[in-house]
Amino acid sequence: QVQLVESGGGLVQAGGSLRLSCAASRLFFRLFTMGWYRQAPGKQRELVAAATSGGSTNYADSVKGRFAISRDNAKNTVYLQMNSLKPEDTAVYYCNAHWETSDYWGQGTQVTVSS
Repeated sequence: QVQLVESGGGLVQAGGSLRLSCAASRLFFRLFTMGWYRQAPGKQRELVAAATSGGSTNYADSVKGRFAISRDNAKNTVYLQMNSLKPEDTAVYYCNAHWETSDYWGQGTQVTVSS
């Protein structure tokens, strides 16, 4: 069974930084596009950043210049470095693995940014 396990969430003050990690198991990691999504209370889940198997990345406009996604295929892990955090970044952050018709989600990790 595929597993995606996120870690690194927590409480941080505005302007601070956090690094999220997502460790994947039981999938051919290097084939998958890996993404980070987030869902704030009362809002829809939205894409934050994604990294394709070829190394291309894309970001939501709201996080460009502040967040960086990276992947380590040798460790089956994807990271999200979040800098200059804002209260509006507060959400549950989810790791996603997608390839053709396969789509997997982690359990989520809470990120709370205080003002």
